[in-house]
Amino acid sequence: MFVRSRRPARVLGAAALIVTGVIAMAGCAGTAPSAAESAIPSTDGFPVTIDSALGQTAIDAKPERVATWGWSAQDAVLALGVVPVAMPAFPYGGVDGVLPWDKDAIDDLGGQTPQLLSGGDTSTPNVEEFVQAKPDVILAPYSGLTQEQFDELSKIAPVVAYPDKPWATSWQDQTKIVGQALGLSDDAEALISRTNDEITTLAGKYPVLEGKTFVYGANNEPETFNVFRENDPRVQLLTQLGMTVAPSVEANVPASDASRYFYKVSFENLGALSSDVLVAYFGTQDAADTFVGDPLVAAMPQVKDGRFAPIVGESFVMASSAPTALSIPWMLDRYVPQLAAVAARVG
Repeated sequence: MFVRSRRPARVLGAAALIVTGVIAMAGCAGTAPSAAESAIPSTDGFPVTIDSALGQTAIDAKPERVATWGWSAQDAVLALGVVPVAMPAFPYGGVDGVLPWDKDAIDDLGGQTPQLLSGGDTSTPNVEEFVQAKPDVILAPYSGLTQEQFDELSKIAPVVAYPDKPWATSWQDQTKIVGQALGLSDDAEALISRTNDEITTLAGKYPVLEGKTFVYGANNEPETFNVFRENDPRVQLLTQLGMTVAPSVEANVPASDASRYFYKVSFENLGALSSDVLVAYFGTQDAADTFVGDPLVAAMPQVKDGRFAPIVGESFVMASSAPTALSIPWMLDRYVPQLAAVAARVG
């Protein structure tokens, strides 16, 4: 079962059993590896070639200095027993820019805080910061890199981008891609299997979730509700628990947003989003209260009938919005009982 604790010991402990040999520990930004730093353990042969939506990337030798970009590649790297030399700063949800489960992993691996890169969510990468980090590889499988940014960063080190669309790579595929890039494909597959098994076990304890339909959204702009579609990782996590994306989600996609992972609905049209359960995230409880206090939101059947399951708190939002083998154990055991209690009110 998932055990909520400050340190994600199950994932890290399992990773430590798989990853034999020594662990590469990152030095401070812009410094050369210390004597304590060592090569990343490898089970795959090099060179390896990884295809992405932005181009094919060849990695000639196993990386010793790993940089990440986007929301969650650093989680996969850490879960596989490697501390990156550089990763994005996360002012939203993090403490001093580091997400709590990442800090726990770095501490457990005996590493130092990596160089923190600015603008790691949807902003333009700061090329000079990557130059300073001197990476051997830049991993960005869950990011919004453009072709121009990919090409620019590729002048510094091989860049591994997303396989299909920006911000739409499942946590399983992210883990596979990172594992291949680091020469740890077998370890990555074992980590995915173990985490999937734990999700299945947890879902089995709450059979009330099975088959319940849901809409997953966010109120990031006034009078507007962002609706996430089935290719979004946060939505996929709930489907792994046995729930089903409500048909109303796809039925209301505007033609202009057909290729995007989310679309916007004005509060006036919220009634079109029928489902058994409504899920939405909020940075604070005040934000959640303001949302349900709007008359148009309050009129939604899910809200009126107590079938609304908010995710509240910045760290909690980040853990559920970009689920990974590290963040899933950190948050899911807390949220699933809440979600199941709401699902039990259906009908």
